[in-house]
Amino acid sequence: MFLSNFEKQLDAKRRIVAPQEFRAAIHPEEGVYCFPSIEADCIEGGGEALRDSYAAMIAEYPMGDPARTALETSIMGGMVKLLFDSAGRITLPESFCEDYGLTDWVSIVGLNDRFQIWPRDVFRERMAEQRRAAREVLIQRANLRTGKLGAAQ
Repeated sequence: MFLSNFEKQLDAKRRIVAPQEFRAAIHPEEGVYCFPSIEADCIEGGGEALRDSYAAMIAEYPMGDPARTALETSIMGGMVKLLFDSAGRITLPESFCEDYGLTDWVSIVGLNDRFQIWPRDVFRERMAEQRRAAREVLIQRANLRTGKLGAAQ
């Protein structure tokens, strides 16, 4: 399980030290699988379980289905396996760094079964947006439970 968020410095060779908590969430020898996220402008990653989860979801669509092709191209076609070095670092592909503006400080964000890598400043804005959205979800949920939303309709 990937929890919390961490700010890490990307070195000149595009390496970042993966948080110890994240390395413990997977088998270090398996490395991590990373690809351009399809839900946000960042890098998404996880262990073999995440890769297998996406493969199973894709397999639900028949061969030749445009949805399957889009998912295969976006996820599997963009996926790279990154191995940890002896210091617990992964080296991000140059194309990922260029595409997402990863130049110095990054935020690594745990999302339960996966994580995302963002430019630090971009993620700080994203976190504020997501906090507002989460607050709205909780308010709507509370209103549904108390019947306030139903009474207003």
